[in-house]
Amino acid sequence: MVHAAHHLSLLHLIKSSVTLTTPVRICRILSLQRLERAPIHHRIRHFSHTSPMESHDAKPLIINKGAPGISYFTPAQSPPSGSAKNPQSDGSAIPKLFQPLTIRGVTFQNRIFLSPMCQYSAQNGYLTDWHVTHLGGIIQRGPGLAIIEATAVTPEGRITPEDSGLWEDGQMGPLKRIVEFAHSQSQKIGIQLGHAGRKASTVAPWLSRGDTAQKEAGGWPTETLAPSAIAFQDTYPDPNALTLEGIQRIKNAFVAAVKRAVEVGFDVIEIHGAHGYLIHEFLSPVSNKRTDQYGGSFENRTRLAREIVEATRAVIPKDMPLFFRISADDWLKGQDEFPESWTIEETSKFAVILAELGVDLLDTSSGGIHPAQQIKGGPGYQAPFALAVKKAVGDSLLVGTVGSITTGTLAQELLDQGLDAALVGRYFQKNPGLVWTFAEELGVEIHVASQISWGFHGRAGGKGKQELKSAR
Repeated sequence: MVHAAHHLSLLHLIKSSVTLTTPVRICRILSLQRLERAPIHHRIRHFSHTSPMESHDAKPLIINKGAPGISYFTPAQSPPSGSAKNPQSDGSAIPKLFQPLTIRGVTFQNRIFLSPMCQYSAQNGYLTDWHVTHLGGIIQRGPGLAIIEATAVTPEGRITPEDSGLWEDGQMGPLKRIVEFAHSQSQKIGIQLGHAGRKASTVAPWLSRGDTAQKEAGGWPTETLAPSAIAFQDTYPDPNALTLEGIQRIKNAFVAAVKRAVEVGFDVIEIHGAHGYLIHEFLSPVSNKRTDQYGGSFENRTRLAREIVEATRAVIPKDMPLFFRISADDWLKGQDEFPESWTIEETSKFAVILAELGVDLLDTSSGGIHPAQQIKGGPGYQAPFALAVKKAVGDSLLVGTVGSITTGTLAQELLDQGLDAALVGRYFQKNPGLVWTFAEELGVEIHVASQISWGFHGRAGGKGKQELKSAR
């Protein structure tokens, strides 16, 4: 049944379009006036039996359709920005980088993911408008997934006093704002949850290479935690070795933060087990000197990570993807000071276990456990670790690669070798439209947000702007 208000507005539209120049049209106006006074069911029956010829004067209604389920108006984006046009106009095959990826119940329109990047711009753990604009400009341009920066599950788990947090309900509000925007663009968004361990209570990296945030600057230098009471370096706080009760408190905090993240509406959860932070500190014998069930053997050193993964998988929806970021290697091999460290061999072994526990994608990074690390940089420098892991796990686990992925060509080459996704951080900072740039490098036509694309393609029904023809 068509709504009555629609018929009233349609009557006025038709009346206003009739010009009083012929007896026929005068009769039509009189007929419409009688119809206005008729019962509503007569009006509905009249319009339902009106032939196309009788309504040829009415112009089609053109509506700027809004995104469904959003608390404010923004144009709907369907397909989402960053989706490859299928088929391509020249009939060419779509490269893997721009092929959709489905994980459990979530489909990502491409495999270029925004890595979590700390912004050191939160207030008491609450995200601010900086995060809205930083993430929003990237999200509206179409990464397959955007992951919000390392978010602490406890106050002392922040890297700096200005880090994101999810240890209390109030912090859900700003996160919901960002999630709603992502969903208004038909985009997917995740959050990385972690604990900084012995690398907590430091200052933003543009202030110092690694100094402690003192209490007067909002820090907590006497309250940092680690598997063992070993500082990362001289300028960092001396951490407190965690008790078993303290470990249980942190596990409970992870579960509580995960539940909040699910309530906020995130599409993906990522557990941060890399870069020398707490979970990585337990994994590596460089920082873990415990003699209880959380130290010593490979099984014991991986226990905390396994328990957090199991607890997370138990409280998130079955169709929700779970990622785990890992440092695949400590970059300390061959140094006499470190006869033992976390290596790619242990990562490959652990990856098989993570897959069995319900992790869907391993976000493969490296380093961060000790300042003596010897990293060999360059474009795609961490990809060999991801490739080694992929060889070990096969199809049982998706594997993403990170680390100076500077071009679409490089990203595609890595996926052609068997990897499943490319996670990019700094280069999205430099170029929020990186997905578009990668697409042009690979000759792929993609959909772009309507508010952006029309300026390059021209108005609907008209010619595109020839000087910008390369913008697909």
